[in-house]
Amino acid sequence: MEVHRTLGHGFVEPVYQEALSIECSLREMPHEREVDVPVQYKGKLLTTGYRADFIFFHEVLVELKALSQLTGKEEAQIINYLKASGIKTGLLLNFGARSLEFKRFVLTGSAVRSVQDVG
Repeated sequence: MEVHRTLGHGFVEPVYQEALSIECSLREMPHEREVDVPVQYKGKLLTTGYRADFIFFHEVLVELKALSQLTGKEEAQIINYLKASGIKTGLLLNFGARSLEFKRFVLTGSAVRSVQDVG
């Protein structure tokens, strides 16, 4: 990905988030940045929600990280975001490693599975 190629690893997440937004605008890719997503519990809207880093094409949720290594914590986070938002496809991007890491997740019914693990 161009952002990782240009900046490398070692910056904090907001730097990559802003750079990715610029890159996507240059490529005319429809996206929304820092999208508030409500969370419900037993049909009741919680006052505490979360903010998705990006939503592309109104159907792909993208969560950015800048960590030396991804863990199950980050995977659980995107899984919960997919369930809360109802979006079917998610992408977890890690700019903190030497090579860009990404994992793709697909929501099928009430289950989410990782369909790709590439770094």
